[in-house]
Amino acid sequence: MTTGEPLERDTDYMVPALQRGLSILQMFGARQRSLGMTEIAERLGVSVSALYRIVHTLCEMGYLRKFGKNNYELGPQVVSDGFSYLTSRDLVDIGLPHLNALRDRTSLSCHLSIREQTDSLYLYRAFAAQRLSVNIPIGTRIPCHCTAMGRMLLTGLSEAELDSLYQHVRLDDYPPPAPKTLPELRQLIAGDRERGWVLHRSDYSTAIACVIRNHLGAVVAAINLSGPEAVMDNSGARDSYREALQQCARDISRELGAPSVD
Repeated sequence: MTTGEPLERDTDYMVPALQRGLSILQMFGARQRSLGMTEIAERLGVSVSALYRIVHTLCEMGYLRKFGKNNYELGPQVVSDGFSYLTSRDLVDIGLPHLNALRDRTSLSCHLSIREQTDSLYLYRAFAAQRLSVNIPIGTRIPCHCTAMGRMLLTGLSEAELDSLYQHVRLDDYPPPAPKTLPELRQLIAGDRERGWVLHRSDYSTAIACVIRNHLGAVVAAINLSGPEAVMDNSGARDSYREALQQCARDISRELGAPSVD
């Protein structure tokens, strides 16, 4: 680079409105639980009118809560997001060595997912380095009713909660063996809950899944073993894989403080 050539600054890519919004959230803490609009504007060195739409947006999204005439405090979404992140990290940190060990013991891929509304969100994978391995990337979202892990995640809901979650969701756009109607889904999940595990076949692969429970005994995640149908086709082998998977789930749940794991 020649002398005198202008440097491209990282700040050139910053979004001022986003920067201000995050700066507002950072103002709150144990020593500063509430702030007025004027005080927020003074701290940022801008006018109240310049902040109005940003603060309104934060309130609408639940990150701020307005009280009184013109005062604000952190909203429930901040706490919700924080706990969701910590819970996800705890699950991955605790589950990682167990899933890696299960992968090494079975030579099959293992995955861990949580439920976000009607999706199963993949948080971790222990990839089996062999031909025809099942390899679903971290961050993938798949509708719960279409996968073994997703169905097990739904077993943590009551029938009323399941009905409410799927009240306005179309199920008939998905290929078999996914259920086509809410009554069919309700019946399927009831059977999964009673059995305690799910075996799901798709094109050229088979997955077995069961749940992870927390200190309250609630379903917080699911794990699976998945591999090519040629490997999973033997019933004796499937039983052995299922038992290993269930033991892994018990071990992870125990570390999360589950009082008793079936």
